[in-house]
Amino acid sequence: MQAGVAGKVLLQLTINSAGAVTGVRVLQVEPASQGFDDAALRAAKLLRFEPATRDGAKISAEVGYEVTFHPPSVAGGASSIDQVDISTRYNEEIEVQGHYLNRVGTTDAASAGSYTHQLIEDRPLLRPGEIEELVPGLIITQHSGAGKANQFLLRGFNLDHGTDFATTLDGIPVNLPAHAHGQGYDDLNFIIPELIGHVDYFKGPYYAAKGDFASAGAADLFYVDSLLQNRLEVIGGSYGYYRTLAAASPELAGGTLLVALEAAHQDGPWVVPENYSKYNSVIRYMRPIGEGLLSLMAQGYSGEWNATDQIALRSVTSKTLSRFGGEDPSDGGKSHRFTFSANWDQELGGGRLHATAFASKYDLDLFSNFTYFLDDPVNGDQMEQQEHRWYEGFNGVWQKNLSLFGLPQRVELGWDGRIDHVDPLGLYHTVGRVRLNIWSLDAVTQSSGALYGTIDTHFASRLRLSLGLRATAYDFQVNSADTRNSGSETDGLLLPKVSLIFGPWAKTELFLNFGEDYHSNDARGVTATIDAKSGDSIPKVSALPKSLGYEAGLRTEILPKVQASIAFWVLDLDSELVWDADAGTTVPSARTRREGVEFSTRYQPIRWLLFDLDAAFSRARFRDFDPAGQSVPEGIESAISAGASIHNLGPWSASLFMRYFGPRALTQDDSVRSGDSLLLNSQASYNVTKNLRFSVDVFNIFDAEPDDIAYYYASRLKGEAALTTDQCKPILAKGLPYQAGVNDIHFHPTEPRSLRVAMVLSL
Repeated sequence: MQAGVAGKVLLQLTINSAGAVTGVRVLQVEPASQGFDDAALRAAKLLRFEPATRDGAKISAEVGYEVTFHPPSVAGGASSIDQVDISTRYNEEIEVQGHYLNRVGTTDAASAGSYTHQLIEDRPLLRPGEIEELVPGLIITQHSGAGKANQFLLRGFNLDHGTDFATTLDGIPVNLPAHAHGQGYDDLNFIIPELIGHVDYFKGPYYAAKGDFASAGAADLFYVDSLLQNRLEVIGGSYGYYRTLAAASPELAGGTLLVALEAAHQDGPWVVPENYSKYNSVIRYMRPIGEGLLSLMAQGYSGEWNATDQIALRSVTSKTLSRFGGEDPSDGGKSHRFTFSANWDQELGGGRLHATAFASKYDLDLFSNFTYFLDDPVNGDQMEQQEHRWYEGFNGVWQKNLSLFGLPQRVELGWDGRIDHVDPLGLYHTVGRVRLNIWSLDAVTQSSGALYGTIDTHFASRLRLSLGLRATAYDFQVNSADTRNSGSETDGLLLPKVSLIFGPWAKTELFLNFGEDYHSNDARGVTATIDAKSGDSIPKVSALPKSLGYEAGLRTEILPKVQASIAFWVLDLDSELVWDADAGTTVPSARTRREGVEFSTRYQPIRWLLFDLDAAFSRARFRDFDPAGQSVPEGIESAISAGASIHNLGPWSASLFMRYFGPRALTQDDSVRSGDSLLLNSQASYNVTKNLRFSVDVFNIFDAEPDDIAYYYASRLKGEAALTTDQCKPILAKGLPYQAGVNDIHFHPTEPRSLRVAMVLSL
């Protein structure tokens, strides 16, 4: 920050009915200079406003304020409110609109950004997890029952249930390591979309604050601090869908209480109804204490469902099954998650501290059968994956503006730590959800911690360098029923991050990014030496395989009312050795390289109309020659989404949204490929009064029949004979793990056209 230079900041402030600022978000800074945003944040946190009123009653509000201020005469930034002269404050409300907050000067990479609750509200969401599909280039699908975590596809990855995509909610990590079903399991069914205030997203390993599971990308979700109005929502729809949500935000003891309760049920189009029932609750209390702000939150989720897992293509072509049938009608599961957290925010040491502590109890009992009668022609291959988990942790960040050698700088120091206790962690052979025998039974304790720092230096008004370093350490402890698979292991990494930002020139910025990251492997794979099912010897996996990424990008607003960005990226992984929780064994894979390009644009010709387009293309290959082929199976190659939204055109709002992802290799030699998927969804809403709104969502408007997900592997249907040795040779040549059965595409169909009607009452 230059001495004596005035700045202008557009802030989005959440103000409670007592007139206190309980939430601050910087939307735009002019000029884009370090220190202005930080000084404005400090100022807003301590300001008091006249309480907002409506119909004679005091209410909470989320409004925009334009703040003009002068920094102190000494370079380096203000350290307290007394040093900031707020010369102008506009008390009238400024309408803060928009789906994305991706302005020039707001991120360190062209592929990073934020989107708001307005985008979530204006888009039809078939599943709660689709709040993350609003991240450009990310595809969210499902291969099983609705209560299970979604499938993620991004940047040349089939990320399974979240292995290389990290999610947090208000600072609480969602991904679960050493999970019964998949490493980094990222189940978003406990999220209530209407409470999301904004989402910050990142792609690539360029951020010191991001660690485990973030090589491909990450999303930080934030609930609102308070509601403008209490809310009652009732939804009914096709295939036995209904949902109710009640949320209120009263003032209590000088703070704000947020309470939300959700109940939902659906059967889906499946021959065996899902009978998915879930219950969600959120209680949050936020209160200023001195110059700090304390937030306490408790969350609870319970879900139970039947599942129609992926089915073999030959079952459908032979008319043995319909597209919505299943091989094993007893598949399904139940899951619970209860979380308690505390957040603290205050000025400290001339900077600002934000800290979070959390504790969570999680349970899963999941029954699946993907190979039918391949391993056991008599009883079938159904398995039960069960875990009971406690995980606790903390994280925090301290930020400060300073000047060194006459150069304005922003320093960020952060930390995080976590302990997961999983006992039991079981894999069982079952029939109709009845256990036949134990394949593996373990108790796992995994501990991790990290320290990181970032220094942003402005060498000139249009040149900024960000240097980051993250140091992380892990301890794995496994106590297995098979003592040969018990053991302990420690590992650690030092990960550099570099970003260089040029601009803005002509409302345009250029970005160069570099970074290293990793994902932890399942603790069982780190210590195991014996295959749980076969008893064969297996290799241990690397505890913390590293990734290395590069990106060059551009963001511009040179065209009036248009925001656009483009990014070219490369990501190398040292190894993709993973523990396959479905098989109870290690699945080997070699070094890989993924590369691609992403393009995003937003066009808002008038206040109430927005067009947006996101396109991503990627290529995933093994770096070492393999006679079986170089393609990485199931890696997404193309994803395109486009939408048009009308927001508050009189009493009307509406949107039309298209999502496409293209064919991709299902085998290493690329001889078998999936089909593509094109879906069109829409939403329309009408405000009958200021307190009553009706909306209609239509999913899969043209009743298309693509696949949600597809795989290629060997399975055996009931009554099918095992293959001969000669018949097995082509299967083995493709690197498939089984020596019997029929090699086939296995898919989970997209749900057919469906309708949901909602009534929203604001009180």
